[in-house]
Amino acid sequence: MLFEGCQSKSKDISLEVKTCPQCGAEVEVFSVDAEVACENCGFVVYNDAMSCAQWCQYAKQCVGEQTYANMMKVVEHRKAQHADERES
Repeated sequence: MLFEGCQSKSKDISLEVKTCPQCGAEVEVFSVDAEVACENCGFVVYNDAMSCAQWCQYAKQCVGEQTYANMMKVVEHRKAQHADERES
C-alpha cells in the first residue's frame, strides 16, 4: 500500500504490459516492480516508472523496504550502464 502522505499524482498501483525484447512475449510490469523476469525466456525487463522513489523522503515507507531496495539496485545498475556507455 502506498504511503498516505504521498504527494504524487497517482496513489494507485498500475500495470503496464511490455514486450520482451528477447522473445516477444508479453511481460506484466506493475508500478511497484523494479524489474520482472519474462516467464517465457527469463529476460529481465526493467520498470521505467520509478520516478518519485528516487527522491522522495518517504519512499521506503511508501513502497516498503524490500521494493525500495530493489528499485535502488536497478537505479545503480542503470547508472553503471550509462557510465560504461559514456566511456565506450
